[in-house]
Amino acid sequence: EDVTLYRELAAKGRQAMQTRLWNGGYFFQRVQWKDLHAPSPEKALSLFASYSPEAIAMMRKEGPKYQYGTGCLSDGVLGDWLARVCGVTPVLAPDKVERHLCSVFSNNFKSSLADHANPQRPGYAFGQEGGLLLCTWPRGGKPSLPFIYSDEVWTGFEYQAAAHLIMFGHVKEGLHIVRTARQRYDGRYRNPFDEYECGHWYARAMSSYSLLQALSGARYDAVEKTLYLRPAMKGDFRAFLSTASGYGTVGVKKGKPFLTVVSGHIDVDKIDFSPAGSRRA
Repeated sequence: EDVTLYRELAAKGRQAMQTRLWNGGYFFQRVQWKDLHAPSPEKALSLFASYSPEAIAMMRKEGPKYQYGTGCLSDGVLGDWLARVCGVTPVLAPDKVERHLCSVFSNNFKSSLADHANPQRPGYAFGQEGGLLLCTWPRGGKPSLPFIYSDEVWTGFEYQAAAHLIMFGHVKEGLHIVRTARQRYDGRYRNPFDEYECGHWYARAMSSYSLLQALSGARYDAVEKTLYLRPAMKGDFRAFLSTASGYGTVGVKKGKPFLTVVSGHIDVDKIDFSPAGSRRA
């Protein structure tokens, strides 16, 4: 089918994000709510009632509530992570994505939250614990009413950001985030097997599965019958691999890549192996 329109839309979106939504350190949100085709937020209802004069005044000054604006968002490049997990060509300039992720780590990761004011739900991390905040405003401009839960830490965000960092070779930083998150769920205050968010056993924590792919660099393409192996670690290792037709282990032994199928079948004609340090983002 003709995909010209979608290529044009993708190119325009990429161009806009990498220019209008890039501040040199990370991607941000440009809050635009005037001169749109959609109805004005001033006319919208809030809990079946019109906005108060105070709320309208705040909206006119800052824009609609629950935005993040100039903030550094931990999953601000989520789409690039998802593309890499799925084997799709990266959607943004790799150098900008890496810069954003490094900004997330330097601004949003806290070894201790003792000095962090969280007016929302404090149960996910106590003061003496650490974590990766959903959003921070290192350049100022935090809205009076930012998006709900912006001051919290969620393992679903943490694993995603950690895996993405590891994909770019920042293994130490990624594992530091993971260890800090798991320390909160070590059984003393929280169930080690229930990383709850908006309910118990919340699905967002499944982003942890991408850590396997990030560290091992293993991705199987059933169409090409190719096993791609781009490990983030130097030396020998063994990791779990699951495909639609079978599962087993994959890794490097004595400097050579290997695949061992334990159940089912995984048709591989070629292993495309690039040792750690030689791979490109």
